[in-house]
Amino acid sequence: MDSFQQQDFEINPISERDGWRLCDFVCSNADYIKRYFPKTVAANLNPTLSNIFVLGKASEFLSGREYLFTLKEPEHRKIIGLVYLKELKRATKEAEVAYCIAYPCKEKGYTSEAVKTISEWGFKEQHLKRLRIIVHKSNIGSIKVAENCGYLWKETLAKEHTPPNEDPLDMELYVLENER
Repeated sequence: MDSFQQQDFEINPISERDGWRLCDFVCSNADYIKRYFPKTVAANLNPTLSNIFVLGKASEFLSGREYLFTLKEPEHRKIIGLVYLKELKRATKEAEVAYCIAYPCKEKGYTSEAVKTISEWGFKEQHLKRLRIIVHKSNIGSIKVAENCGYLWKETLAKEHTPPNEDPLDMELYVLENER
């Protein structure tokens, strides 16, 4: 699959060469992203773990089980964010979109641009009919991303996500239907 070139960053499928960059991204942003991406953080705490994680995600990408995309700034190719297309249900043509961005890149529109791009790719290339974003009501930035990308609030999911060392949280479900 080709990369998507945006104005200030590029979106690429996870690559086997991304281990060090992913480790750097996760370790630099762990406190910021660990509440909603605990498994990704735990799997990327050092370069060896990141290389194992990347190999697995690259394999999942190729097999169509899950798609992980990196957002990279073009000059040094540093990872500044991630977008997952996951929880694919091929029979019902549904999937979940999950995303995180480096703290210094917040509120620049990068995440909305990336989520729009990957949502369109999911509809066009993966023939999906329905995409979901699941977000906590306190994560205003993530809610704005969902709304900026045309996702509509559907319902509250009781005890949907349990962050590390916390009680289960109710999460908000946003949905985007493919109009085609």
